[in-house]
Parts: sequence; structure tokens; C-alpha cells
Amino acid sequence: MGNTSTPGGVKPFWPPLAAGVALGLVLLLTFVLTGHGLGATGASTRLSAWLGMAVAPQATAANAYLGPLTEGGHILGGWITWQVVGVALGALVAAFLGGRLKVQLDGARRVGTGKRIASALVGGMLAGFGARVAAGCTSGLGLSGAATLGIAAFVFLGTFFVAGLVMSRLVKGV
Repeated sequence: MGNTSTPGGVKPFWPPLAAGVALGLVLLLTFVLTGHGLGATGASTRLSAWLGMAVAPQATAANAYLGPLTEGGHILGGWITWQVVGVALGALVAAFLGGRLKVQLDGARRVGTGKRIASALVGGMLAGFGARVAAGCTSGLGLSGAATLGIAAFVFLGTFFVAGLVMSRLVKGV
């Protein structure tokens, strides 16, 4: 097939069909090997429990939401934590090998650096809160839930896309 890199050394993205098939195979393999689907928000909850134990151990252990995660003492030992670590490392390696590894702040030129960082932080916090309320993130509830034909997953995905379209219109004024 030859070298398909662009002049800057950046390799093209995978074709969407190939990427979708690969993601489906990874999801299937995850179900077969771990008995769980893909997901990420559980790792942030475990991280919160771990930080809580470092700062206020008695309050964290007594908390109805975080307390059960502290039992056994291995807060970061759950499969989901290591899945997220693997995804982060895999993304780093893929960005490096694809010639796309660089630090950048997208959209800062248009809206300003401070506003862009604040918007990203607030948006990320709202998405995280929504994921916890929905009992799953886009990967956990959307991919894994849809793969198991869960009705909640399809309701979530529809709501997620509609909310994204509405917010895009409100934020960009399009």
C-alpha cells in the first residue's frame, strides 16, 4: 500500500467502516474477557473515592455513594480503572505513531483561551454529572448498552444527540 503519510508526517485516519468494525470487535472482546462492556465514568468515581480517602477518610467511608468503593482497600483496583488507563495509554501511542501528538487548545483563537478553558471545564463537569445520573457514559451506556439492546441506552443516545444539537445551536448561534 506504500507510505500514505502527508508531507507533515501525519498519517490519515482509519476509514469509518474499518474503525467501526474494530470498535465492535474490541467491545465484543471486552465482554468475552471481562464480563463487562466498555465504560469510563466508574473510574472517575473510584478516583473520587481514592482522593476522598486521602483527604477525609471517615467522611468518605461513611458516604452512601463513595463508601462502598472504599471497602477492601483497593479503590483503584477495579477493572474499569485499568481500562481507562489502557485507553489513555493506547491513545497516546496511537497519536505518536500517527504523527498527531501535540499539545493544543482548539477553539481558543475564536473565543479566547480563558473562555475556552472555562467552557471545556464546565461542559466536562456537566457531562460527567449527567453520566453519573444516567448510570453510564456514552461508552458505557451508549456502546455497551446498545450492544446488549438495552432500552435505556437507546433513550440515552437519542437524548445525547438532541442535546448536542440544541447546545450547538445555542453556543454557536447557528
